Amino acid sequence: MANVILFAIAVLAPTIVFWGLVRLPKLVDRIGERIRSRRVVPRNPPIEQLAADLRRVHRLLVQTPDGTPMVRRVATRDAYDELLRQACQAVEVRHDLDALPEGIERNMERLRVEEALRDAGLTIP
Repeated sequence: MANVILFAIAVLAPTIVFWGLVRLPKLVDRIGERIRSRRVVPRNPPIEQLAADLRRVHRLLVQTPDGTPMVRRVATRDAYDELLRQACQAVEVRHDLDALPEGIERNMERLRVEEALRDAGLTIP
């Protein structure tokens, strides 16, 4: 009986070892994927990108020619407001852009937020 067990081990061991070596790269890849997926991925773009986008959209907002459709004007303004919100979140500046209705008060809040972002070190025109 002992000879049968030794024979089975001798026959099956190389097959099991070879099977394990073939599967090893996949196992290493899975472990690597788990480690990579645990990394913290920033939700917002880098502050440099936000500043560049703010300058670009501000330029579009200021240089909008007469006769531009209202939908485009509103979309550009909303994009600018969203970039201001993201920048405020990135540099921890308080804002009330969400709470104020569109009009003079919101325009004043935009100006205040722009100045606060400049004070925080962001270059906005």
